[in-house]
Amino acid sequence: MTFSREPRIHCVSIMTLRPTQITVGMREVKAKRKSWREHPDRKKADFLGNHLIPVIWGPKEEYYVIDHHHLTLALHQEGVKEIATTVVADLRRLPREAFWVFLDNRGWLHPFDEHGRRRSYDDLPKRIPAMVDDPYRSLAGEVRKSGGCSKDDSVQRIPVGGLSASPAEAQAARRRLSGRAGARAEARQEQRCGFPTRLVRTHRLATAYASAASRKRRPRPWCRRILCRRRPWA
Repeated sequence: MTFSREPRIHCVSIMTLRPTQITVGMREVKAKRKSWREHPDRKKADFLGNHLIPVIWGPKEEYYVIDHHHLTLALHQEGVKEIATTVVADLRRLPREAFWVFLDNRGWLHPFDEHGRRRSYDDLPKRIPAMVDDPYRSLAGEVRKSGGCSKDDSVQRIPVGGLSASPAEAQAARRRLSGRAGARAEARQEQRCGFPTRLVRTHRLATAYASAASRKRRPRPWCRRILCRRRPWA
């Protein structure tokens, strides 16, 4: 087992890559596809060179993607055949079961389905196009973009009704988001981004908490207090 000190770059076919998670947020994938199409052709090669896909060199000489699953799937759907990868660790000598356990312990594995249930390692998709949609991963991405949490926070998905706050905060947020104005705002947000109303409401609550924390000028890791029956990021 070796870890790379210097970047080892390999150009590989997307169809040979193995994902380390079951789901992606298809809304994020669509956004990345749109961004790729808007890139001038002369700059696409530079874009790929600046967005190396981190992989683990695993058993049977296969490469396992540990980040940028959305970008990889988006490029595949846009017809890109090969991408540049950088090898983070060489784990070819590990047995298959020990390999999965090692990835899981390092936080390089997310074996949860679209319902938030943990699955066995055998249920992980074998190829990038086999990943399925989980809208709550898209919601987590929207919360990050709104300033609710940073990219470094290990929030993979946010379940509806899963935001935790003090009773006073929750009541104040609901009061701000209630009434006809709140309903109209939800309708506009749903029409703009395609999220169901309940997802929009959860996203707006998250944004409200993040905004309140920003005004107080002190970090408020509310996203770490997200409650769920199962917390896959714990």
